[in-house]
Amino acid sequence: MPPTSRAALELATSRPDLVFRNPAKIEQGWRAMREDRAAFVGYCGSDELVLPPAEAERLLNACYRHRRNTAAAESGPVRRRRAPRPNTPLFELPPEIADADTVGVIYDEVDGLNFYADYGSLRDLFAKPARPGRSRRQALLRTYLRDASIAPLPIRRLAAAHPGTADEVFRALLRKPGFVWSEHGEDLLRRRKPWYYGSEPRPGVSVVGSRLSRLAAGSR
Repeated sequence: MPPTSRAALELATSRPDLVFRNPAKIEQGWRAMREDRAAFVGYCGSDELVLPPAEAERLLNACYRHRRNTAAAESGPVRRRRAPRPNTPLFELPPEIADADTVGVIYDEVDGLNFYADYGSLRDLFAKPARPGRSRRQALLRTYLRDASIAPLPIRRLAAAHPGTADEVFRALLRKPGFVWSEHGEDLLRRRKPWYYGSEPRPGVSVVGSRLSRLAAGSR
């Protein structure tokens, strides 16, 4: 790939905010993300998974390998000859998530594809708040609330999936007996995660032109 093309591709993928200054690129990005999400759900059966990290990696690699092979087949024999080797890993979890007991994989319509360490423990907390080991799971939820790298998405998902226990969970966590998630939940998230609400959502898929896409794939 020519140096100027490589630089343009690296800028588009590392600084998508520059690409998304163009409204047309924003719409392109949302469309690409909707298509990617639909393919993910079609292959995995849901937009939310809770799996051991190694199993999550295998499933995601199988999913995106399937998409890559389908796209290569549709683009003709030249593209197929240039496609990466079948067993080339396409995806690896970062170490801090790969070492967790479970990983939550959520492909949201707005927040895109995200991964959450020990999400299974949080799901257990909401499913059975009084189960032994509650203090450890509460500490994990407190971390989710405080961590600036974690959006409101997983907390919203858990509260929505367990409306009968969400109030109990947050009352114990916050020591506020009058807390009601449906009334106070969004205000809690806004206080704890103001950075999330300070800007417009952007697609989680970087958009590059067709020429750069072909160069990235090794085509001429």
